[in-house]
Amino acid sequence: MSIPPATSREVADLAGVSRSAVSRVFTPGASVSPKMAERVRKAADTLGYRPNALARSLITGNSRMIGLVVAYLDNFFYPEAIQILSRLLQDRGYHALMFMASNSADSIDGVVKEILGYQVDGLILASVSMSSDLAAQCRDAGKPVVLFNRTQPGPNITSVTSNNFEGGKQVAQALIETGHRRIAYVAGWEGASTQQDREAGFRAGLAQAGLEPCARAVGNFETEAARQAARDLFGGPDRPDAVFVANDHMAFAVMDVLRFELGLKVPRDVSVVGFDDVPMASWPSYDLTTVRQPTNRISAQTVDILLAQIKDPSTPQSRMELEGQLIHRGSLGQR
Repeated sequence: MSIPPATSREVADLAGVSRSAVSRVFTPGASVSPKMAERVRKAADTLGYRPNALARSLITGNSRMIGLVVAYLDNFFYPEAIQILSRLLQDRGYHALMFMASNSADSIDGVVKEILGYQVDGLILASVSMSSDLAAQCRDAGKPVVLFNRTQPGPNITSVTSNNFEGGKQVAQALIETGHRRIAYVAGWEGASTQQDREAGFRAGLAQAGLEPCARAVGNFETEAARQAARDLFGGPDRPDAVFVANDHMAFAVMDVLRFELGLKVPRDVSVVGFDDVPMASWPSYDLTTVRQPTNRISAQTVDILLAQIKDPSTPQSRMELEGQLIHRGSLGQR
C-alpha cells in the first residue's frame, strides 16, 4: 500500500508556521526570512514533501515556465546557447520548456499554439524561420516574446542578436588584409536574418576595397548542402583563394570536402573563415578562424528583457545588437 504524499499542512504543523508561510518558502521571489525558510525546508525534507508546481501555477496564474523554440540542434551553437539560457532561467526561478520546429513558418505557428496550451509565461524563439504574424499571435495571447539570435522586420518586435553585419564586415577586412582577392561566399538559408546581415556586411567590407565575391553558393545551414557548395565552388581549375562560410557548422563541412575530397590544403591553397566560434572551431583538426558570437551576453540580455516584459507588460519593445569578435586561427593564411 502506497503512502500518500505529505501535504503543506503537515509541513506547516511540523515547522510551527502557517500554510501561507510554507507557500512563500516554495514560491520563487516571495519574501520570507532565512530563519523561517530553513525551518520549513527542514520540515519538508523530514516529511519528503514536494511542492506541486502545476497546482501553484493554477492558483497564481504563473507557470514559471518559458517556451523555447528551436529549429534544429545540428549546429553546435544551439546546444550551447540552450544550456546557457536554461541555466540563466533556473537562476531566476524559471524553467525552459523546449519545443522543436521544422524550418517552416507553418510548423512554427503550430508549435507556438501548442506551447501556449502549456500556459508558459513567455517565449524565446531561436529558430531560423518566423511567420510574419508570429509576434502578434503571442502578443494577442498576452505572452511576451523575444527573438534570440534572430530579428524580423516590423514593429513591436523584441530581438537580441550579435552584430551580424559588422561581423561579416570584419571577415572581409581580414581576408583582404591577408592578401586574398578571389573570395567566395557560402550562404546559409536565404530567409534567415543572420544570413542576410552577415552577407550584407561581408559585401560591404569587400566593396570598400573595390571587390565583390568571386563566386557564391548556398549551403542552407545544412551539412550536405554545404559539402555540395564546396564541390561547386572549388571543383574546377579557376578556384577561389578564400571562402567565407556563413556559420561554423557549414564551414566544417566545407573544410572536409576541400581537404579530403579535393586534396587541397587549408590555408595554403584556400583560406576558410566561419561564424559563431562553436567549441569545435578551436579543435586542432579544424583550427577555424571565425567570428565569435557573444553567446553569454546575448543569452543574459534575452532573459533580462523577457522577464522584464513578464513583470511589466508595458516594457517597450527593443532590438539589441551585441558586438562579436573575429578569432584568428590557422585556417586563415597569408597570400
